[in-house]
Amino acid sequence: MEQNVGGLDRTARLVAGPILLLVGIAAFAELLPLGTTVGALAAVVGLVFLVTGLTRTCILNRLLGIDTSRR
Repeated sequence: MEQNVGGLDRTARLVAGPILLLVGIAAFAELLPLGTTVGALAAVVGLVFLVTGLTRTCILNRLLGIDTSRR
């Protein structure tokens, strides 16, 4: 797939992704009183952000016609 994530978008994903992933894990371990549903959602979104930031491709961006990468 062609890269469509770059710049500030990529940086935000690489920062927010691991944070959300850790929040999700902490919720599952009952270290944060968020509940398992919110923890699962945070973990999934964090993982998606991390993967899309690392691969620089986002299917949702492609569907919406958004391209933040420089060519």
